[in-house]
Amino acid sequence: MGLDPQAKFILEQMEAAGEPPMHEQTPEEARESADFSLLAGEPEEVEKVENRTIPGPGGNIPVRIYTPEGQGPFPALVFYHGGGWVIGDLDTVDVPCRLLANRSSCVVISVDYRLAPEYKFPAAADDAYAVAKWTVENGALIQVDGERVAVGGDSAGGNLAAVVSLMARDKNDISLAYQLLIYPVTNHSYDTRSYRENADGYLLTKDSMEWFWNHYLRNEEDGKNPYASPLLADDLSGLPPALVVTAGFDPLRDEGEAYAERLKEAGVSIEAKRYDGMIHGFFWMPGVLDQGKECIDKAASALKRAFEK
Repeated sequence: MGLDPQAKFILEQMEAAGEPPMHEQTPEEARESADFSLLAGEPEEVEKVENRTIPGPGGNIPVRIYTPEGQGPFPALVFYHGGGWVIGDLDTVDVPCRLLANRSSCVVISVDYRLAPEYKFPAAADDAYAVAKWTVENGALIQVDGERVAVGGDSAGGNLAAVVSLMARDKNDISLAYQLLIYPVTNHSYDTRSYRENADGYLLTKDSMEWFWNHYLRNEEDGKNPYASPLLADDLSGLPPALVVTAGFDPLRDEGEAYAERLKEAGVSIEAKRYDGMIHGFFWMPGVLDQGKECIDKAASALKRAFEK
C-alpha cells in the first residue's frame, strides 16, 4: 500500500516551508520550530482541564489533567508526549488528550517530564514513573480510581509508557491496567528494514532519531538498558495488556512490531495495529489526517474495554 494522500500532502507542505532538518538544529531551535498545533485541529471542550504539579525525583513535575463529564471516580490514562525526549510539551498533545478523555470517559494526566539534553536518561523515565505511581496512590484527589490506571504515549512517550510498565512490574509497588503504545521507540538501534526503507522523506528521519538518542543517552551503555530500550528486556511476562500502533512509513515501525511480538510471546494480551499508509506523528494530526482521528478513536475504544474488565 502506498503513502496516504493526506499524509503525502502534509509532507509536501512541510518540504515547501523549507525548515532546516531537525538534526541540524540545536535543541532550543528544534523546540521553537516544532509546532504541530495547526495539524491537530480545534481543541474539543472537556468538562474540566487543570494544570498542576506532582512531586518527582528532580522537583515538581507539571501535568495537565483532563476530566470528562460524568460521575467519578474515573479510570485514568497517564500520557507521555512524543518528541524524542528532547522536544514536545503539554500543548503538543493537548488535542489528542482531550479526544481521549472524552471518548474513553477517563481522566487523562498529560506529563511534562524533564527533557534532554539538559536532563539525560533516566530523568524522563523517572519522572514518568513518579507520575504513574502518584496517580495510583493518590487518585482520589483527582477523582481517579487508583485500581484502573493505564499508561500511554506516542514515540518517545510510547517508549516511556513501555518503560514505566516494566518498572512497575520490577519494583512490584503499583499495578497498571493497560499500556497504550503509539509507534513507540523500543530499541537503541537503526538496523531494521523500516529504518532502511524510511530513513528519509517521511517526517521522522534516521538522522533525527540518532540526534534524539545522542541527546538522551549519557553513553552507549545506556542504550542497552531495558529502561531505555525495552525490546532488550530479558523477560516481558507479567506486563499489562497493550495496544501497539505502528505506521507503515515510519523508521520505528519494525521495532514497535517486534516489541508487540515479544509481548505476545511472553503471554501478554496484546492488540497490534499498523496504519499502512501513515507516517510517524500521525496521532498528533487528527485535524488533517482521517487516520489520525481513527487511531485516537481506536485507542479510546481499547482503553474503554480495558477499564471495563
